[in-house]
Amino acid sequence: MSRRRNPLGVVILAVIGLFFFTIPLIGLLARAPWSDLPDLLSSEIVLDALRLSLISSLGATALSALLGIPLGLMLARAEFPGRSVLRGLVLLPLVLPPVVAGTALLFALGRRGVIGEPINEVTGLVLPFSIWGVIIAAALVAMPFLVISVESAVRNLDPRFEGAAATLGAGKWRTLRAVTLPMIGPSLAAGLLLTWARAFGEFGATITFAGNLQGRTQTLPLAVFVALEQDRDTAIAISLVMVAISLSVLILLRDRWWRAR
Repeated sequence: MSRRRNPLGVVILAVIGLFFFTIPLIGLLARAPWSDLPDLLSSEIVLDALRLSLISSLGATALSALLGIPLGLMLARAEFPGRSVLRGLVLLPLVLPPVVAGTALLFALGRRGVIGEPINEVTGLVLPFSIWGVIIAAALVAMPFLVISVESAVRNLDPRFEGAAATLGAGKWRTLRAVTLPMIGPSLAAGLLLTWARAFGEFGATITFAGNLQGRTQTLPLAVFVALEQDRDTAIAISLVMVAISLSVLILLRDRWWRAR
């Protein structure tokens, strides 16, 4: 069967749209200091920011897995009043400006926050301006990707497999471990990878809630922000690294996540 061709006008607009997305990348590639990249990327500021980005993004992904998988399962299976409102709250960070999310975290978990103050008085723990603050901020904005992936995959799961496991005597936890999670494995892996990539590139909530302290809370996106004022070559070099990582994630995922949705 031959494929139907799009009208010429659609093709032209699609090409213009593709060019629109490639213009920023062209700008980076044209201004990149290629001969100085090794020195720029091996500087102390960049290495510190890379280390913190890896730690915080992996920590945020772990926190998202701990909380996001149960949330996705509940939204897909449980029937209760207000489920649509709960789903809206969980997915709100997808459309909320990250700086607003960071501000909300600051007033909730800051040293004088509604929850942060009692935590500080009891444990002495201060979440803002610490690596824990970076992890929490990144998890808040990245976790919805995992929740969406899990919920969509579970909704599309054939219930007969879980029913067969229950008939054979498997309890709910064993069915979850041996049947449900393995069967949604591809979608779960895609959701975790997207969550990590989003956490790795988080900026607005992080700088608002955790600050921008070199060697303490300054991740790669924050290092780019600082470098734009002081050393544009370093900003371009870090940006190229982050573009390469993000593009690699999207290529690796291909269309798995979009199918899950």
